[in-house]
Amino acid sequence: MTGLGGVHFQVAAGHIGAYGAEVTPDDLASKLLEVVARFHPMDESLFGLAECDGRLPDLSEEAQDEEVAILREVARQAGELDVSGMDEAALQTSDLVRYGAPARADAAAVPSIEFTVGDFQGAPVAWVLAMMPKAPLGTHEQANAYLARLEGLPAFLETAAARHLRGVDAGRTPVRRLVQAAIAQLDAFLADPALGGLRRTRAQDASFAEHVDRAIDGAVRPALARYRETLSSRLVRAGRDDMHCGLCRLPDGDAMYAALARVHTSIDRAPQELHRTGLEIAERIKDEIRDLAWRVWHISDFSRIVERLRTDPELRYHDGQEILSDVRAALARAEDAAPRWFGVLPESSCRIESVPAVEEGSAPPYYMPPALDGSQPGTCYVNTSRPAERSRADSESTAFHETVPGHHLQLTIAHSLPDLSLARRVLHDTACAEGWALYAERLADEMELYSSDLARLGMLTADMWRAGRLVVDTGIHHLGWGREQAMDWFIANVPLPRLVIEAEVNRYITYPGQALAFMVGRLELERLRREASARLRGRFSVRAFHDVVLRAGPLPLAAMAGVVGRWIESTEGSAG
Repeated sequence: MTGLGGVHFQVAAGHIGAYGAEVTPDDLASKLLEVVARFHPMDESLFGLAECDGRLPDLSEEAQDEEVAILREVARQAGELDVSGMDEAALQTSDLVRYGAPARADAAAVPSIEFTVGDFQGAPVAWVLAMMPKAPLGTHEQANAYLARLEGLPAFLETAAARHLRGVDAGRTPVRRLVQAAIAQLDAFLADPALGGLRRTRAQDASFAEHVDRAIDGAVRPALARYRETLSSRLVRAGRDDMHCGLCRLPDGDAMYAALARVHTSIDRAPQELHRTGLEIAERIKDEIRDLAWRVWHISDFSRIVERLRTDPELRYHDGQEILSDVRAALARAEDAAPRWFGVLPESSCRIESVPAVEEGSAPPYYMPPALDGSQPGTCYVNTSRPAERSRADSESTAFHETVPGHHLQLTIAHSLPDLSLARRVLHDTACAEGWALYAERLADEMELYSSDLARLGMLTADMWRAGRLVVDTGIHHLGWGREQAMDWFIANVPLPRLVIEAEVNRYITYPGQALAFMVGRLELERLRREASARLRGRFSVRAFHDVVLRAGPLPLAAMAGVVGRWIESTEGSAG
């Protein structure tokens, strides 16, 4: 991708005040970015926003209240914008804020830090500990920023512990099993001389190494030990058991879940409706799996198909390098085919790496977007641990989801579009981003990228997995399912290895609502494509449709519907 020559913007230190009468959509989008960068600096630092590099999230109640107040003010001003006469870019930006700010405000009001403890990245402490070792150290400014973060970790952990205890007092307790997982992860950190990758070095910079060693040995390691002690002495005893793992088991849990589901899906659909949708889609996918499995194995009984995909030793990997090789090969095929399906393409390829050792117990495959300044490439992290328990059928759909035509294609393009403001390039809607990546898995089949029917079975397995997320996430957090009930549904319906299912269910418990984004987003993108094809008929081009969606960036779904609707009208008008 094209670097921006250093990406800087102003992060306000105090309360972000209201604009005057001449407020524009770009003003409000920039304000929204300032809020996100100020209160969630780890997220934006990964994109190369230099002002965020030395800062950690402020987990205090005061910071939470201030973030909510500012977001509500931005949302109010967005609702008062006069959109008449706006050009297309301004309409898109207006909708980004109009739909995004209220949902972010409602989600920010949820005191998630109080009850979210675990070893998965949805837990705030686990997220910070996983992301810090990935920060670039290429410049002296980045090195100093890393040292600032190290020095800030003790206060960050102290605040996190205080908020956990505040949650216990208020009846907003974490899940005991996930607290124990967090303790095990901290034990691994503390037993590691590199402290889980936090002890970093720079070539020919002895002074940096000395500062890192001093910070880790004098402050960070003792702080991690104190935080671990809080978890083991207070949080484990107070934690909820597996039968009571959903948000609906907490005070105001239904309202908290509704807010988190809204921000991750960018639409307002009742959990019961999403649950029913997941069940309906799962039944349709079962028929597809039966038909394809009959071609591959002459088996049509669904339970036998699931068992074979889950246990057949011929479908297992021998080592982690085989997994990486399959993902890289799939990416190469996709990159070769992409120009026939997309007019706009990434300028750089995606790097494929194994997840760091400290994340192997819980991390699914995931994608880290490239830094805007070019200092870090887009990277797909694949879990290569315990290869004998991972299926060969799954690697290609994973590759297409995380790389091309999925996340890498979409987010690298969004970051590099010169006509979009900085805010538009980095404020990503979860449902649109994850929906596109799931859409990409099926699109890869249209592009004839899957190497075999077994790989296509992996695509259908991944589809069932995401339909299951609608079922299980709502089952846990709205209907009150226990962990075992969630596991049982997955084991009966989704042909994934048990270790993946266990990590998945733990993920949904840790990160309520996020798992809904995938299928909700894909369904909306598919609906928009069908609408465009039906209205434009012979004038419809799937390549042009893709470019319209990608050039807008990952907008809230309602905003994306407006983008596609106006494109359809414009195309109809130009033909007339």
